[in-house]
Amino acid sequence: MATRQNSSNGKQKSPRIQVVLPEDLCERLSELAETESRTVSNMAKVLIQEGLKNHELKEKSASKELDQNKTKTQNFINALEKQKTQRLKGIPKRLRFKRN
Repeated sequence: MATRQNSSNGKQKSPRIQVVLPEDLCERLSELAETESRTVSNMAKVLIQEGLKNHELKEKSASKELDQNKTKTQNFINALEKQKTQRLKGIPKRLRFKRN
């Protein structure tokens, strides 16, 4: 859980988190922050926001696709159930039985 701190005037600050990054990732983040004239923590915040947004869009898309597949499957089942049942007349001609 993120921790909240109080400022000197008593108002609560935004929640804080602490993350341990490998050296190369920290350097890449610092370089990106510098090119965009941001602080490293602000750049991390922006990237986290974008990552969460993309993640939520992917989940929503996957959920929608799953719902569509369920609907297609249910429509197929309904169509099969509506079909009139018929008795087979003898062995189907396409099947061939191998004798040992």
